[in-house]
Amino acid sequence: MDLQNFIGGEFKPSLSNDWIDILEPSTGCKFARVPNSSRGDVDLAVSSARSAFPMWAGLESSERADWLDKIGDALESNYDKIATTESRDTGKPITLARQVDANRSVMNFRFFAQMIRERRSETFEMSDAKNFVSYNPVGVGALITPWNLPLYLLSWKVAPAIGMGNTVVCKPSELTPMTANLLMETINSVGLPPGVVNLIHGNGEGAGHDLVAHRDVNLVSFTGGTATGAKVASVAAPHFKKLSLELGGKNSSIVFADCSLEATVSGVTRSAFLNQGQVCLCGSRILVEREIYNDFTNRLVQSVKQLKIGDPGHEETELGALISKDHLMKVMRYVDIAAEEGGEFLTGGHKNMYPQLERRFSDGYWMNPTVISGLSVDSRCSTEEIFGPIVTIHPFDDEEQAIEIANNTNYGLAGSVWTEDLEKGRRVAERIRTGIMWVNTWLHRDLRTPFGGVGDSGIGREGGRWSLDFFSEPLNVCILDKDNQ
Repeated sequence: MDLQNFIGGEFKPSLSNDWIDILEPSTGCKFARVPNSSRGDVDLAVSSARSAFPMWAGLESSERADWLDKIGDALESNYDKIATTESRDTGKPITLARQVDANRSVMNFRFFAQMIRERRSETFEMSDAKNFVSYNPVGVGALITPWNLPLYLLSWKVAPAIGMGNTVVCKPSELTPMTANLLMETINSVGLPPGVVNLIHGNGEGAGHDLVAHRDVNLVSFTGGTATGAKVASVAAPHFKKLSLELGGKNSSIVFADCSLEATVSGVTRSAFLNQGQVCLCGSRILVEREIYNDFTNRLVQSVKQLKIGDPGHEETELGALISKDHLMKVMRYVDIAAEEGGEFLTGGHKNMYPQLERRFSDGYWMNPTVISGLSVDSRCSTEEIFGPIVTIHPFDDEEQAIEIANNTNYGLAGSVWTEDLEKGRRVAERIRTGIMWVNTWLHRDLRTPFGGVGDSGIGREGGRWSLDFFSEPLNVCILDKDNQ
């Protein structure tokens, strides 16, 4: 099928005659195309958003919250379709697409609808005056999302952005456009006013660049790789656009000897390989206290070997395909690097890189989960983001060394600490240079809390009131009280 852009409440063909093929990761087969949109397409989408802005910004916040609930309800009616579409588009297991992607996409709209209803203006009293702080929409937003959690992250941006009165132009990854198209169909079905949400397809160098650089775009929310994020920042900064960047991560799972061993092995395995390791929050470096290092490593290897890899559409599948041939080749290069750096492959590696699957998956992008020991904590595999099913494991001797290792990368997005001593868990977590830490769990999200990273993991925070703050501009009005002068 050929997808179209969604502009001004209508699906419209691109002005460009250039197309991008969409390939199914599990088979490598082409099943759709999207237009590689031109600058003219971007102009049309931004103009549509700009025209809709005054009307939309003029609504009461409660009215906009009602629209978010309508979208959430309509998405919920397509729950199974979201999951199957996302599974096919990304190569992830259907159970993951159902539990995470479909569930969170609905939840994001409902969550922000409730937050917006509860948000109040603030008042600050002086001896002779009162200050009233209100939150106004910024304008037109560019929302650029990645391929690993397509609808999950698009809804995470669209809901607070339009809920606060902005209008938006979305640019999903050209690798995974199908659920973004489904969201536009949903928005169209509920009758959202034309131009409030627009979508253009295309690659980053073309449509993405033109959208970020557009003179009538007031804010940019980008989630993706660190290198691309740097380009986005360089384009947006000269125009003083509001900017949020959620980028890569190289996260540590810190395992202490006093942990609950069975639960920790299970939790660390999940944090390492969920979505084939293609989540920016994944714990791709595992630090284990030396006292239990051998025992834990053996248990971890057995846990990883038991992971079921195969047909993403099967309920029992735990690991699916990687997103593309190019990405698979990039991840596989780290197997070569690990060998050159003297690593020992406890699972995966050159001798056991590919899973044995049905013939119809022979052209897909598959790789066995890989655990590597024996590498320096300063090695490339231990400090660079791989974004695939490869983890390194390292021993440490005490808290100070664990903290030092965890902080020796340029990234700072997330991490976890595993210990029965909760005081120690919090103490260690608070010394990691990062944006979010979990103790005895992973990916346990409260949507009210801030989400984002430091260093190469990005700038700014979204989530809860932080999202509402980013997608608005505070206005302070000071009124002199003459009676109290």
